[in-house]
Formats: sequence, C-alpha cells, structure tokens
Amino acid sequence: MSEEMKPCPKCSSPYGYGVGEGKYACPECSNEWDANERVEDGVLLKILDSNGNELTNGDSVIIIKNLPVKGAPKPIKAGTKVKNIRLTDGDHNIDCKIDGFGSMALKSEFVRKA
Repeated sequence: MSEEMKPCPKCSSPYGYGVGEGKYACPECSNEWDANERVEDGVLLKILDSNGNELTNGDSVIIIKNLPVKGAPKPIKAGTKVKNIRLTDGDHNIDCKIDGFGSMALKSEFVRKA
C-alpha cells in the first residue's frame, strides 16, 4: 500500500489514501477512485464513442465513416480498426497510430468501440 495521500476529486479532502494498485479512497465522503483516471475541476472526464459507450486508454475502436486527411491522397476508410488509443483533452480527444497514415488525432464521435 502506498503511503502517499491524494486529494479526493469529489470533495477535495487532502486525506485520500491508497487501497490497492492505483486505487484511492476518501475517509470524509467515502468516494473511491482510480488515480490513473483524468480529473478536471473535480469531475472525472468521460469520453464516449458514437454509440454512447465509454472509452478508456488502450481500447480498440473502429472508424464509422470515411475521414479525409490533409495532405493524404486518400481518406481513412470506414471500418478501419485502430488499436491502443490514448485519450486526451480537447476537440480531437483520441490520439492513435493508424497503419498507412501514422500518428493521428481523432474525434470520438467518428469511432465506435470494437
């Protein structure tokens, strides 16, 4: 167990304590959270695909429509599977590598969870 304390994302109590691998609990509001999840303004960020399924780092997704790419002679085809995505903040909230195109940033509204 970790001796390190982390502030609670729900009530901002500074006394969050480790309860396992990357998991923390708050003694004041009984909130439990994963330290690896991103938190913004006290709210856990949830990124959803086009069908409303929650995405996480490392997921595989499938592109649902042809996406034009600046500087590329052809679009990324619908049905292309993208493995091991990374979630980010901003308008294009998925970072990934696509075979034949390289590193890309995608919008979650154009993918579905595989």
